[in-house]
Amino acid sequence: MHRVVSSLAGLALMSGIASAQQYPLRPVEMIIPFTAGSGLDVNGRAIAASLSSQFKQPVVVINRDGAAGTIGFSALAAASADGHVIGFGPTTPISNAPYLVKDVRFDAESFSYICQIFETVFVMAAGPESRFKSAQDVLQASKDKPNSVNYGTAGLGSVPHLSMANVGKSLQLQFQHIPYRGDALLLPALLRNEIDLAVTAVASIREHPAIRVLAVFDEVRNEAYPNVPTVKELGIQRSVPPGQVGIYGPKGLTAGVQDTLNAGCAAAAKDPDVLRVITTTGQRPKYLTGTEYRRNTIDDYKFKGELIKSLGLSNQ
Repeated sequence: MHRVVSSLAGLALMSGIASAQQYPLRPVEMIIPFTAGSGLDVNGRAIAASLSSQFKQPVVVINRDGAAGTIGFSALAAASADGHVIGFGPTTPISNAPYLVKDVRFDAESFSYICQIFETVFVMAAGPESRFKSAQDVLQASKDKPNSVNYGTAGLGSVPHLSMANVGKSLQLQFQHIPYRGDALLLPALLRNEIDLAVTAVASIREHPAIRVLAVFDEVRNEAYPNVPTVKELGIQRSVPPGQVGIYGPKGLTAGVQDTLNAGCAAAAKDPDVLRVITTTGQRPKYLTGTEYRRNTIDDYKFKGELIKSLGLSNQ
């Protein structure tokens, strides 16, 4: 009887090892929670192609956009934790949206974190005819007359909105926020001098040399704008971090599947074809392990929650 039990246990162990070694057993779906053709979609498809080559199985992109990315992340959170459904995108739907969008049923602990691949850096920018020549001009104008300076972003509760709101909160200044439905409407308004400032991604303004960058929302100066100060240099103790973009799985992946995805993600982050797409779209490559990515996201989730509640934007 003892030998039978031992044999069965051995078979179960070998079956588990074989299953992990065979992963993926079929095509893998990669959920991207934003529209096809967007910058994130272009990057995600390059990463999917890299993973397909490594896994010897198709990695098929599924766009599940809507509700600030929460539709796609909700689908990922509810997927079977066998690794055949993964997600790619920014942490924003995890760290911001649960505080802003009603009936979100996930939080920062609802996912497995595979790795971060790149960052989206945001800047404070002025149009070519703007009265503001520096960030100090902006701060002084707001200090002299609260709410006299307005700024546009790609939406209420977005990283750009929270980044600028955090500047106001930290320095006890008041700015007027004007939300637009994306950069496609925001940037023409800035160029026509209809708004004072835009808070937008470096990637969005790379083809608009007339736009003047006044400050960078980051811990270090940006290579594209080495003479432009960071908001930390303006006196902000803790700024909202850049958009952090990577790969996720449902919570509860087995160790074998997680290891395979981790290795695939790390290799994709170094893939020359992937790096070419990332840099062409104006993003900044920055690889983090799943452990580091999870820690940063949970920390950001807590920070964003406090900030959003302090601004009176929370749905909770």
